[in-house]
Amino acid sequence: MKPISSFCLLSSLTTAGCSLTANCKTLPGDRDWPSTTIWESLNSTLNGRLLAPPPPAAVCHTEQPLHNASACPSLREAWTHSAWHSENPVSVMWDQFTNFSCLPEPSTPCSSRGYPAYVIDASTAEHVRVGINFAKEHNIRLIVKSSGHDFIGRSVGPGALSIWTHHLDSIEFHPDQFELDGSRRLISGNAMTLGGGVEMYNAYKAADKYNQTLVGGGGKTVACGGFISGGGHSFIAPHYGLAADNVLQMEVVTPSGHVLTVNEDRHPELFWALRGGGGSTFGVITKVTMSTHPSVKVTSVNWMIVTDPQAPYLIDVISFVVSKIPYLMDEGLYGGNYVDHSLPNPVAAPGVLREVGGIMGKNLMLAVDKPNMVEKMFEPINNTLNARWSGNVVLHLKVQEHPSFLAWFEINHDSSPVGRSRYLVSRLLDKQTLTGNEPTLRNALKTANEPNGLLAFFAVAGKGVQNAKPRGGNAVHPAWRLSYVHAVATAEFPPLNKTAEQEAIEILDRSFQPLRDLTPNSGSKNKRLTVSMSFN
Repeated sequence: MKPISSFCLLSSLTTAGCSLTANCKTLPGDRDWPSTTIWESLNSTLNGRLLAPPPPAAVCHTEQPLHNASACPSLREAWTHSAWHSENPVSVMWDQFTNFSCLPEPSTPCSSRGYPAYVIDASTAEHVRVGINFAKEHNIRLIVKSSGHDFIGRSVGPGALSIWTHHLDSIEFHPDQFELDGSRRLISGNAMTLGGGVEMYNAYKAADKYNQTLVGGGGKTVACGGFISGGGHSFIAPHYGLAADNVLQMEVVTPSGHVLTVNEDRHPELFWALRGGGGSTFGVITKVTMSTHPSVKVTSVNWMIVTDPQAPYLIDVISFVVSKIPYLMDEGLYGGNYVDHSLPNPVAAPGVLREVGGIMGKNLMLAVDKPNMVEKMFEPINNTLNARWSGNVVLHLKVQEHPSFLAWFEINHDSSPVGRSRYLVSRLLDKQTLTGNEPTLRNALKTANEPNGLLAFFAVAGKGVQNAKPRGGNAVHPAWRLSYVHAVATAEFPPLNKTAEQEAIEILDRSFQPLRDLTPNSGSKNKRLTVSMSFN
């Protein structure tokens, strides 16, 4: 693959600060900021799709024109749900990335400082093209938002022009084969073309109408464009490869303002880069065509391996179970696995602990056709638990059948609360790291468990990702091709508290260092956080 030397990166339009040539982006209030007349002209060109959104939580604040005290309680509840932020043109899932500019808490400040000045509600690639060219012409910071699922703050920015891709929501199914644009190469198999703003739940429902499914995200509101540009790990990726491995063709608007259709034969370098090269890095994705797969019966496998949360051997139990994840994945078990020190005990009886600690799995298997397959798979693990900890560690196992992936997803999708202050670190772990030396793994996991947030081991790589053959290759980090697990830790902190925010960043950085040391040639899905951000 040739170096991507000919590409102009979209980041050249999105940088908030000054470049080496001291060319700072124009902000509201600057002498060169476009006049109202110019903005009105842009709105006319866009057929009225230019928005100047108020601060998202304005109804909760007396100083805001939209203040409505009776509407504030319902907004505070909605703030914790990803769907609300997805439907709002400027709001994002994690509060710190707007510098807490307007929270649904009346006692806190509220302004538009941390948000874009204007938003283009794009429903066509032409809307995107017009926005990119306008930002270039007037030297305005440009950002892209779809649903707001963003752990490093790229989909929001103060004083920017934002392209909101939420309504790039077209869906088209292609039965039997798909013809590439330009070369007319025919690719056999079913496929689906999704607008860049199509959310996963809608994609799954559309595919299910044809008894198909596709490699998508675990949350209902994760949007297609950003998901694929980051590689796109999925609970069925261990079977079918990453989402980026399943892409056949894309439509993109480049930083030069050109609308291109790219595939393995047409603009192959850009096609390579867009699949895994990072969100909004090489352009704005407006359409994606992906292979789909037959929708098969899905077995839900929810399990807990728990003990006394104060037991000195708790971390030994956790590290042992984590070391068995590659074995479980090779047997066909995929999904999320979560460490928790305060789980409700599923056994309620006098004299029994009300809370237990350990690790739990929210997993699935595809097309199970053998009786008691799940129980047999866990049998050697349970035997070791009993032998090493004399019955003090308990396995709870619940198995349920679903007729399709959609049926499983509707019950088991990620419904974690958002609208909080949270940072995240992650690391890709290969089989040798997980199985080669349990004491070393134990010590690394003990440190990784220090933050008071989530510690999870997502079984989303393995053989399907390692053996994937994406058409034309792609820019997915090479560590995915060796990994089994995507390990994630989070830390939360109170809003508007810079000291607590910095402490959260530092503990995450420190806690995951042993895992980095164990995997010097690996990588992470989200770049490492080392600095606090401020718009003041």
